[in-house]
Amino acid sequence: MRFRLIPRDQGFYELFDKMASTAAEAAVTLAGLMESLPVPANAAEAVVIAEKQGDGVLRDIRARLETAIITPFDREDIQALANALDDVLDEMRAAADSAFQHNIRSPLPGIQELLRILCEATARNVALISGLRTLRNLAPIIDEIERLESEADGIYRKVMAELFSGRHDALDILRWKDVVESIESAIDAVEDASDEVQSIVVKHA
Repeated sequence: MRFRLIPRDQGFYELFDKMASTAAEAAVTLAGLMESLPVPANAAEAVVIAEKQGDGVLRDIRARLETAIITPFDREDIQALANALDDVLDEMRAAADSAFQHNIRSPLPGIQELLRILCEATARNVALISGLRTLRNLAPIIDEIERLESEADGIYRKVMAELFSGRHDALDILRWKDVVESIESAIDAVEDASDEVQSIVVKHA
């Protein structure tokens, strides 16, 4: 059995867990605020606060990378995963900001389905990130996130088709377009994070 004189820095796991759980909570908040249009200011602010918390964790990860002697996996993988998780929160903030600032009042058919997938994907991501400690039995979670992202692609196309169907006025189209694209990008970012985990598994499992 091999022993390390200098142990791997285990603190990264807790930071990743925090980013994943913050994103999952923000997704639920985002889905809720879209059910009560126009978006309440306090609900939009909750997503902004979550995004700022994610930025703080990202800074902590980068600072830890500068001082850690032995990391649990490759430094570039740690940075790439942290960036992907941060992107999830950035896109959710963009969606909340757009919905609030554009003062969206008319609901858009299909948007709740897209938000449901975002909530499911970020919840799966919490389980995936917690599995980094052992790198075991992660393939089913990665496959499920990929399935959810594929489902989201189909719903995104339907939502955009509805938006440009002629049943919505020009201003509503402009207001909703940014929101829909940000939600879809947040789901894509969850899959990007799962891809980074898969890469880590291949290298280190």
